[in-house]
Amino acid sequence: MADDRVQLTVDGHIAVITNNNPAKHNAFDDDMDVALFDILGEIKADKSIRAVVWRGEGKSWSSGRDVSAIGGGQMGIAHHAGMERGHRGIQQVWDIDAPIIVAMQGWAIGGSFQRALLCDIRVAAEGARFLLPELTHGVIPDTGGMGRLFEICGSGLVSDMVLTSRVLSAEEALAHGIVTRIVAPEELDDTVMEMAAKIASHSPYTVQLARRVIRNLAMEGLRSSMNDEYAFQTLINRSDDFAEFRAARAEERNPEYKRS
Repeated sequence: MADDRVQLTVDGHIAVITNNNPAKHNAFDDDMDVALFDILGEIKADKSIRAVVWRGEGKSWSSGRDVSAIGGGQMGIAHHAGMERGHRGIQQVWDIDAPIIVAMQGWAIGGSFQRALLCDIRVAAEGARFLLPELTHGVIPDTGGMGRLFEICGSGLVSDMVLTSRVLSAEEALAHGIVTRIVAPEELDDTVMEMAAKIASHSPYTVQLARRVIRNLAMEGLRSSMNDEYAFQTLINRSDDFAEFRAARAEERNPEYKRS
C-alpha cells in the first residue's frame, strides 16, 4: 500500500528508504507500517540492490509510534494479529541480501528505534537521542529492541533504558556500540551514502555471506526474544493491570495496580 510518508528511491545499486512525516517527527501509524513492510518486500525481491540507506526527513529520524493512533482501533485486526504482522514485516530486514545503514538525527523512539536496532549499521548525527518509553504507556518494547540491545551492550543498559525510560545521548550510544559513528547533522546523508557506495562496490555475494555470518551469531537468541515479546505483550494487553492503566489515564488519576 503506497503512502507518501514512507518513500523508496533506487539509484543504481543503492536503495534509500525515507521516513517522510516530518510534521510529526516521522511518527508511524498503521498505514505507514504497511507501506514500510511493502517497501522492504520490494527491496528483498530486487537482487540488483547491494546496499540500503534508511533515513528521515526533518528534525527526527522517527519519534516512534504516533501516540494519537494508539488504541484507536485503526488496524481493524486483533492485537496479537497486529503484533504478528509487525514482527513478520520488520523481520524482512534479515532476508534482504543488502546491508541496511540507518542515518539517525533528532529523536529515535520506541518501536522505530527498535527497528533501527535490527538493521546492520547505525550512524547518528550530533544531538541525536534514543528512548524506549513503552512502560510509560503500560506495555513493553515488542520489536526486538530488548534482545538486540542485550546483544550489543548487556543487561545493565537494557534494564536502565526499559525500566526507567532514560534518554540516551548520541555519545552514550556510541560508547555502548549502539551507533558506530557520530557526524555533524549536515554531513549525515553524505556519510551514509558514502558508506553505502563502499559496500555496493564489493562483490554482492561476498557481502551477503559476510552479513549472514554476522547475523547468525545472534539470530537464535533474537528470534527467541521476539517470541517472548509476542507472548508477553499479548498477556499484558489482556491483563487487569493494563485495563486499569487505560482507565486511570482516561480519568486522569494514578493507577491502582493489582499485579494481574
